[in-house]
Amino acid sequence: MQKFIVIAALFASCTVGARIPLSKRPISKATYMNYKETVGRRMPVSTNGLGQVIPLKDYMNTQYFAEVQVGTPAQTFTVVPDTGSSNLWMYSASCWAVPCFYHDKYDNKKSSTFKKDGRAFKITYGSGSIDGTVSLDTAKLGDATATNFGFGEVTSVSGVAFLASQMSGILGLAYDTISVDKLPTFVDQSDLADKSFSFVLKNNPEQSYITMPGYDE
Repeated sequence: MQKFIVIAALFASCTVGARIPLSKRPISKATYMNYKETVGRRMPVSTNGLGQVIPLKDYMNTQYFAEVQVGTPAQTFTVVPDTGSSNLWMYSASCWAVPCFYHDKYDNKKSSTFKKDGRAFKITYGSGSIDGTVSLDTAKLGDATATNFGFGEVTSVSGVAFLASQMSGILGLAYDTISVDKLPTFVDQSDLADKSFSFVLKNNPEQSYITMPGYDE
């Protein structure tokens, strides 16, 4: 009898909870069109010739990749344009982790615009972490160029996601408030007067792209 009471008490404690009401606010077509018009007034439209279309490679609708050029002469890397982080990093030629063996690596000895910084560089993602040092060089995405730009040369990698991914690095496109060591972001340090950008992601891999600056309505 005592055992039954204990089990009943445990069951009761697991099922008791507070109900938090949720309200539904439907969006009318008129509200949506008004919002679209407001956004349109704030941002330039690429169809006016203000932005460049940068193609994205679609991998199974789960990852999208863009090409970034770093160094002089340019070394090309397949990176994930990430709006949830703020730093650029690539695998370094000095990296001996497993993912570095079958991805493109940045070799600072081959770049005439490379400058050594040497600060420790580390980012922890939900899928793993990367470690390395900060380097300075010229970086380019489409027509946007950032000179003397601080990025991560990664020499250590942890996480299964990096083994499976086709990327050679990540290009963070978020604000500088979450940047490692407050390094300037690529967008902020680029030579673009307008710092806006947008994505079009479609099931058809040939139709996914970035517009920078502006957006394609």
